[in-house]
Amino acid sequence: MEFKHVSVLLQESIEGLNIYPEGIYVDCTLGGAGHSAEILRRLGPKGRLVGLDQDPAAINNAVERLQEFEGQFQGVLSNFSKLSVVLQELNISQIDGVLFDLGVSSYQLDTPERGFSYMHDADLDMRMSPEQPVSARELVNHLSEGELTKIIKNYGEERWAKRIASFIVAERAREQITTTSKLVEVIKKAIPANARREGPHPAKRTFQALRIAVNDELGILAEAIKGAVGVLKPGGRICVITFHSLEDRIIKETYKELANPCICPPAFPVCACGNKSQLKIITGKPVAPREEEIEINPRARSAKLRIAEKI
Repeated sequence: MEFKHVSVLLQESIEGLNIYPEGIYVDCTLGGAGHSAEILRRLGPKGRLVGLDQDPAAINNAVERLQEFEGQFQGVLSNFSKLSVVLQELNISQIDGVLFDLGVSSYQLDTPERGFSYMHDADLDMRMSPEQPVSARELVNHLSEGELTKIIKNYGEERWAKRIASFIVAERAREQITTTSKLVEVIKKAIPANARREGPHPAKRTFQALRIAVNDELGILAEAIKGAVGVLKPGGRICVITFHSLEDRIIKETYKELANPCICPPAFPVCACGNKSQLKIITGKPVAPREEEIEINPRARSAKLRIAEKI
């Protein structure tokens, strides 16, 4: 299957990076390479881009798609949590800008065998990297009812989490849940009919929750952002695109912590902790997609972009 992905908030994020033609930039979530291609078009002959992705299909696609930028682009198979290690291996000490697009690529969603989608029947997988040891199948069939409830409630913000977890445990006692269609069937049984008639697909929140848990998407996020800010040059920009409220909250709070790092008690008249601000927040409120973009790409609807600058 061809690697297709429509880049969300493309112009807004590229402009947010404030690209310096001779600079070094990192796309931490290469995906379909749409953002990377746009960054490279704005670089001069001495400019350089490093693209990270934990999905080998994304790396292979990017290398092919970005052939015209040979010598300026380097794709690296790695999770963005290892950014500082990757840069060290490439002998890069500081960068001029970094981009995170935290959405699942259209390619991953639309490739049935990856097991991300509740719209296609496939093995229940959801691993972004084939190297990851635990798939959604293991979680669904082996976690306790309480653990499943917590994941579905916290990561999916699903009001029927407890009921869905209970139905999963009852069903797997009869036979293991091994496919996406079987899981969808169980979720539909768990959610009352009147609740299924409105809002998004009944399985959407549970599938999102399992995907986040399988890939530890939220667990690594705050430290990855701090690590990226640590290697930014003064004046360098960080742009992060999120697709649900949990991610956005983590980005907002991490930016805030790096912009206002003082940990002194409120009663102190002056700061005594000595912590220095690392970031200036550029976007007080996140940038949302325009209506025209949402019409072309409905998956962009929930996207939010937050931009900050290294002090």
